Amino acid sequence: MSAVTSDDTRILPLGDDVVATLLRRRAASPDKGAILYVHGFADYFFQEHVADHYTAQGYDFYAIDLRGYGRSLRPGVPPNYTTDMAVYYDELDQAVQAIRTEDGHSRLVVVGHSTGGLITSLWAHERRDAGVVDALVLNSPWLDVVEPPPVRKLVKFLGRRFPHLKIRGGLGDVYGRSIHSDHHGEWAFDLTMKPLDGFPVLAGWIRAILLAQEKVQGGLDVRVPVLLLHSDRSLLTMKKWSQEAMTADLVIEVEHMRKWGPKIGSDVTLVEIPGGLHDLFLSPEPVRTRALTEVDSFLARQFA
Repeated sequence: MSAVTSDDTRILPLGDDVVATLLRRRAASPDKGAILYVHGFADYFFQEHVADHYTAQGYDFYAIDLRGYGRSLRPGVPPNYTTDMAVYYDELDQAVQAIRTEDGHSRLVVVGHSTGGLITSLWAHERRDAGVVDALVLNSPWLDVVEPPPVRKLVKFLGRRFPHLKIRGGLGDVYGRSIHSDHHGEWAFDLTMKPLDGFPVLAGWIRAILLAQEKVQGGLDVRVPVLLLHSDRSLLTMKKWSQEAMTADLVIEVEHMRKWGPKIGSDVTLVEIPGGLHDLFLSPEPVRTRALTEVDSFLARQFA
């Protein structure tokens, strides 16, 4: 395991100059355990207020920039790209090793946002007998796509035959403008790590997403309590920013989370956050405080 650097960042080696990056913020008195935050697509960890919120409550807070994301981007490597979501289990396993064995935490809560919610659900299922996680919190997990079956079938074919084929040039910039402080939002994230319109969507990556989502839809066996938070509505066709963009999920369909969330395990609690953005923790006040409070209440019930 790599050493901790001066800014409390661990580089997790993954072979062939591929790395993930584990960040840590210590609580003054970490008597609650640890939280590990896993970001989504076209994303990285910059939600400092979330780290502050949980360290103030007595959790050591960790966040990981997965391979090819954020601080783990490397020249010449397609950003945010894989052909198999299971590759990320390696860095998640290394993060657990650091948190539980090196830092001595006996309790670990994993928080996954969007694609990170999809990945962590599958990982928790695959590691269900290993006791690696004590609770799973999903912040708008990406569990389905809106495209009809014929399009999905075509994309899976293209992804297998031509994995680097560009399906889309980006995700559109309406959501990015809703959260960045240079536009309509509050958050000064790094636009080289998280461009307003995201990164190109390649066929091999979207095929990997579809295959991972099919596993969730077929039913998982996550054996720890799961909290799934989602907005009350989606607006997926918005092309130009308006104030309404500040009140809905602009990225994924809320109904998919309602439909497929209960398939993740036998103890799944779904909570609707009215007016929530896609990343509920980046929503305007008082919505983001409502989302964090729901997580607080869930953890208090589980660990009373």
